[in-house]
Amino acid sequence: VQLVESGGGSVQAGGSLRLSCAISGYTYRADCMGWFRQAPGKEREGVAAIHRGGGGVALADSAKGRCTISRDNTRKSVTLHMNSLKPEDTARYYCAAGVCGSWPNYWGQGTQVTVS
Repeated sequence: VQLVESGGGSVQAGGSLRLSCAISGYTYRADCMGWFRQAPGKEREGVAAIHRGGGGVALADSAKGRCTISRDNTRKSVTLHMNSLKPEDTARYYCAAGVCGSWPNYWGQGTQVTVS
């Protein structure tokens, strides 16, 4: 399974960004997909997750009300929409995938999000 993120960048506080993750390879191993983030000096934390069928959405408290996650199994991608961004959202965002219950098993290289 290979994961490639895109869509990061720099944005002012209050702005929006859309992160996309393209999945390839043995995609049947990616029942669960989602996004994690890691800020400098902090541990990696989950942001949002979604099941293959589009249900089972889980959002971190910090993401609720500001983020939505969606999945397109035809295009083999998962997207994270982030609104009302705050400086504390600054981090490297990683796409993750794996078998639900034991995921994440696969990681992308990450994409940087900087909010000023």
